Amino acid sequence: MKPIAKISIALSLGITLLSFGCEQEQKTEAQTFKTPNSSNKRSIKDAKAEVQLDKIQLPENFNIEVWAADIPNAREMALTEEGVLFVGSRQEGNVYAVIDEDGDGKADTKFVLAEGLRMPNGVAFKDGDLYVAEVSRILRFNDILNNLGNPKYEVVYDDYPTESHHGWKFIAFGPDDLLYIPVGAPCNICKSEDEIFASITRLDVTDPNASPEIVAHGVRNSVGFDWDPNSGDLWFTDNGRDMMGDDIPNCELNHVSEAGQHFGYPYWHEGTVKDPEFGDQGGPASDYIAPAAKMGPHVAPLGINFYEGEMFPADYQNRAFIAKHGSWNRSKKSGYVVTSIEINGGNASNEKDFISGWLDEASQEAWGRPVDFELMKDGSMLISDDMAGVIYRVSYAASN
Repeated sequence: MKPIAKISIALSLGITLLSFGCEQEQKTEAQTFKTPNSSNKRSIKDAKAEVQLDKIQLPENFNIEVWAADIPNAREMALTEEGVLFVGSRQEGNVYAVIDEDGDGKADTKFVLAEGLRMPNGVAFKDGDLYVAEVSRILRFNDILNNLGNPKYEVVYDDYPTESHHGWKFIAFGPDDLLYIPVGAPCNICKSEDEIFASITRLDVTDPNASPEIVAHGVRNSVGFDWDPNSGDLWFTDNGRDMMGDDIPNCELNHVSEAGQHFGYPYWHEGTVKDPEFGDQGGPASDYIAPAAKMGPHVAPLGINFYEGEMFPADYQNRAFIAKHGSWNRSKKSGYVVTSIEINGGNASNEKDFISGWLDEASQEAWGRPVDFELMKDGSMLISDDMAGVIYRVSYAASN
């Protein structure tokens, strides 16, 4: 096994201080980005959001507002230094660029960069280029900030599996400059002959002859991961299997300390629950990496983000935020919240609800579902919601 690349603590802290040193109320040139008119440019300044923010519950002195509306099926996000937010979608098949052009603290412009793609859930930005993950392909929009009005893409890699079941992808560049790309299991529960299924891979997008390297095996369906800024280790969420009842198994938060580790699927779930169909085909539970934390049954944890800003109170510095998208087939719904969890080395503990209120417990009706996070320069947090089709901004202001 090859160790996952580590991030220099000093470098990470330096970047953090440089990137998030702005006061909340300040506006800088990096927070506005002017663009010319084009046929794919839309004004969203007056877009209406069908949300119920009065039902949202947050810790004291935190505030949530709609930063951008009319972003249908908003899923993974990628934010540039210039303040341009790229947003993928799963059901819509579109990729967007969302911008606050007038610097008033809310987005007013949307570019439709692509339409009709196959589940372009994943987006990542590096060295001026936008990367988009379809089910079987990785696309690159070169020099995208200078081509928002005339976006064109090339295919970087087109040999991922074509199966649509768990085929949508979350992508991100790691500290090793490789693009990390999960490949979900093509089923609820099965054992695939091709080991690329139920994995997290990484790809060198600069190599025209590159092929994916598997970083983690036994991963049923990860739609979110991030790297600990202190250790450089990879942490990922994983959605547990269905059809074992309301309360089994738990979804998982996992920690990768070495490339090539196996996290149990399809043999074991939540570390200790043997699969009734495939459990006897694998080794004992001790052969696999147990989850660092159990997330709850069927909560569908998606995005995870280590907080590295300076706006939130200091005790959030060692915590990661997790978007629990919400259950789809549980008799009493679970999830539909954002939580935070403390990370120390390889340990995760003290999980707490951070945002709730998207689900009405009495009626069991939900009006929103959180997906992914990005941190703005001032340390505030953007959260995508694919059900409401909006991007929220969460900020903190200490009381006087």
